[in-house]
Amino acid sequence: MSTISREEVARLAGLARIDLTDAELTRLATELDVIVEAVATVSRVATDDVPATSHPLPLVNVLRPDVVVQPLAADQALAAAPSAEDGRFAVPQILGEDA
Repeated sequence: MSTISREEVARLAGLARIDLTDAELTRLATELDVIVEAVATVSRVATDDVPATSHPLPLVNVLRPDVVVQPLAADQALAAAPSAEDGRFAVPQILGEDA
């Protein structure tokens, strides 16, 4: 039994300002029926004893402890730079603008 009609698809397409042909309306009504049935199947299986999940495998962030340390001094940071000018990193001009 169809749960989504061509007319409903046409109405939604009109609201979204999507121009669909008659063939596309028919095809999308059928495809949306399949999607609705798949969601209904999952809803029937998902019971209170099945926990909600966003990923099939357990994921854990691997983070190091946040430890406050003294930052590099400007001269230490610039020491490793290929080029420095006026206490700042010097980089090639890329936009062709006058500096």
